[in-house]
Amino acid sequence: MTARVEPQSPTLQTPKGQGGLRNVVLAAVDLEKHYDLGGTRVAALNKVSLEVQQGSFLAVMGPSGSGKSTLLNLLGLLDSPDAGRIEIGGRDTAGLNDDTLTRLRRDQIGFIFQSFELIPTLSVRENILLPSELAGRRKEAEARLPQLLERLGLEARLSSNPTQLSGGQRQRVAIARALVHQPLLVLADEPTGNLDSKNGREVLNIFRRGVTELGLTVVMVTHDPLAALEADQIVFLRDGVVAGQVLTHSSEARKRIEEFVGV
Repeated sequence: MTARVEPQSPTLQTPKGQGGLRNVVLAAVDLEKHYDLGGTRVAALNKVSLEVQQGSFLAVMGPSGSGKSTLLNLLGLLDSPDAGRIEIGGRDTAGLNDDTLTRLRRDQIGFIFQSFELIPTLSVRENILLPSELAGRRKEAEARLPQLLERLGLEARLSSNPTQLSGGQRQRVAIARALVHQPLLVLADEPTGNLDSKNGREVLNIFRRGVTELGLTVVMVTHDPLAALEADQIVFLRDGVVAGQVLTHSSEARKRIEEFVGV
């Protein structure tokens, strides 16, 4: 069974400062991934396809075991599909060696995790700049840092370490780390999962403003209907296949979410 998410660009909002058709940042075609569990071959993903255009915000929503984390790992080039292909910025990643994949992942993708993944012995500044320093781009990152810190409200926290921060502040640091090298694509794995409702809402507002005002491209995995509604479009994943999709500004969005959650 092939389940495909067709491009929705004509009806999605174009970010400020951009006109006309947008470029395809991420394309996944007929992705398959299987695992062996106790001698049984289990399909984590079965012919999943989607397309994400520049300046759009896509939420992938599904229950535990639906395959959404597997999908995010494949899209982030952290794992390889058993079949199908992934294109980042129009570049087919199939057949690329490990070093090339590492550079592509490092230079083009920003990751934001539920558990923040900050180094507790480093300061906020050091955590944000570490990936750029490892990539040999610290100078450029430092030039972008002041504006990014102001946008995220972290100016007064540069010398703090993560243990001195609230959960919401830690996630803001993780967002800054993901954005400071200006990635082509941002992948967020349950970014509000460890936050209370207030901090979760603030993180989602950061994503929303980044997409609308800066033209960021975000793919977010979530099980939270309220978080998913902040995106432009929701793809529903169940049992490793795409079970539906909906544009969040449409009148049917909440009804479709309620039906999906209630299944």
